[in-house]
Amino acid sequence: MQTEFDPKAHNPQFHKGMLKPTYWGTWLNVLLLVLISLLPYFVRRTLVSVLARVALKINSKANKRARVNLSMCFPEKSQAEREAILLKSLLVGGNYLLAFPRLSLHDNNWLEKYTNIVGLNNLTQYTDNKENVILLIPHTWALDIPGAIFASRQIPTTAMAKKQKNEVMDWLINRQRIRYGGYVYERSQGIKPFLRSIKQGYLGCYLPDEDLGAENSVFVDFFATQKATIKGLGKLSKLTKAKVVPVFSMFNLATGQFELDILPALTPFPNDSEEQDARMMNACIENYVNEHPEQYMWILRLLKTRPNNGENPYNQ
Repeated sequence: MQTEFDPKAHNPQFHKGMLKPTYWGTWLNVLLLVLISLLPYFVRRTLVSVLARVALKINSKANKRARVNLSMCFPEKSQAEREAILLKSLLVGGNYLLAFPRLSLHDNNWLEKYTNIVGLNNLTQYTDNKENVILLIPHTWALDIPGAIFASRQIPTTAMAKKQKNEVMDWLINRQRIRYGGYVYERSQGIKPFLRSIKQGYLGCYLPDEDLGAENSVFVDFFATQKATIKGLGKLSKLTKAKVVPVFSMFNLATGQFELDILPALTPFPNDSEEQDARMMNACIENYVNEHPEQYMWILRLLKTRPNNGENPYNQ
């Protein structure tokens, strides 16, 4: 499908400046991650088990955000129950991080072997008929897997992402994301290139749970609280004539493999209002995360923007 490079796509290039001392620490960390990723899974899992328990005790900003998110989303749970979710989330995130370099070290046969997909027909019933599709991909730890596995199956994807501040990491992450095909557009370029690529048949990767501020959001229920939820997916669906298919990407702690759960397309969608569309997205996330809370990135600033100019809960 991808026949030529899109000059508007985010395409950082390697240059000699990336070898300056400023980036030596980055290269050392990358090398260390690559070497650890080659260890047997049971060794990596044991290592992460120790590190995650240490990390849980650190008074870090990430831990604070996670605890705020969990307390606001699950006030009915005890502190011990929420701490158990956070620990398991750190275990999932740590093990996924140590497996992540292998996506670049191996070919698509390895990716196929280590990825289990459930509900593939919920996607292929549209792609086989050349219908446009937007993938609704919440922020689980393994959110990069759908784009990689579908592109390796000759169904390239397109996505919007924020440029990394570290040039080396920006280059490496982007290389991995587009390795099998597809485009990543820098968010500052606007929505038009993303829309165009979906119309051309690329799977559009849409992250529904980012907090982009009140101006770009509507406030609707999210678990036991309210969240500034991205608006406009209904309009994107209309403009591209695309079905919206939820995809939950997971890392299985028991097997060390990736898992994709592809759900039926949202219906009816779009609805009569942006609020209805946003609530449907959040309900979809809630239903799945309630079953697999450890897979979710609770460390994100999910609830930063509050209704009625309320105070950022992470600053309290």
